[in-house]
Amino acid sequence: MTLSEIAAGIEVTAEQEARGVAAVDETGADLVERLRDHADGLPCTPEAAATVVETHAAGTSVGESAREAGIAPVTAAKALHRCGVSGVTPLSPMAREVVRDWLAGDLSRADALELTGASEAEFALGSYIESHDADPALSAAVADVGSPETEDPLTDAVGDADEFF
Repeated sequence: MTLSEIAAGIEVTAEQEARGVAAVDETGADLVERLRDHADGLPCTPEAAATVVETHAAGTSVGESAREAGIAPVTAAKALHRCGVSGVTPLSPMAREVVRDWLAGDLSRADALELTGASEAEFALGSYIESHDADPALSAAVADVGSPETEDPLTDAVGDADEFF
């Protein structure tokens, strides 16, 4: 029995609807309202944090996002970190290990500062990031910010899943 004989008599009785990627926001509130529910985990006001997150998601630097929100760049970096944005630490992976050793009491602050090679401000921000985890509630509140406009930067480098068949 061939495949065409097996498929004989099969007919399509319904049409599939074309569907795009669905964006689901179950909160029903804007970003400021969602952040206001978790304001105790933010280093600034929910309004400033919302401005920082939205402008940073649009591709603006941390410093420019901070100016837009009217807060210090260090505070903006802290807010982004608490909201789950990665890459805002000014320290290298090795320097982050040194800061962890200092936080654990294995190094003096002076030794840790010298070993990292960071400025006082960079060391302070790195210490904050190492001692404060991203807040899952804040990360969930900002999860949809910038998502419709963002696309995978490796889209043109990765082929279709079936291109080798």
